[in-house]
Amino acid sequence: MKTLAELAALREKMKSEVNLRRDSTDDTRVLVGMATCGIAAGARPVLTAFVEEISKRQVKNVMVTQTGCIGICKLEPVVEIVSPGQEKVTYVKMTAEKAARVVTEHLVNGQVVAEYTIGAAQ
Repeated sequence: MKTLAELAALREKMKSEVNLRRDSTDDTRVLVGMATCGIAAGARPVLTAFVEEISKRQVKNVMVTQTGCIGICKLEPVVEIVSPGQEKVTYVKMTAEKAARVVTEHLVNGQVVAEYTIGAAQ
């Protein structure tokens, strides 16, 4: 059985993870394609990696969410990053390791990781 202190710590941890999934029009949105094809291709570990990396780095104003089919099944797992006032960036054939790099370079430093984008895959 957990102590009250352990439960309070767990509550705070989960609260911060839930805040990563809240909706705001001013936030950058990280959309992970989680239709059947995306899940089969490994989208669940990608989603988890984004949530964990963003939480670990305490990146603010970023919402991580899942979406249905993005429509490019052969390039799954697909992640779209939508930032207010900027063009949408579509990352393809994502992995958990690539997600960590995208958080560091794109979400923290503002530099698109061009080699992971749909333009590089075609």
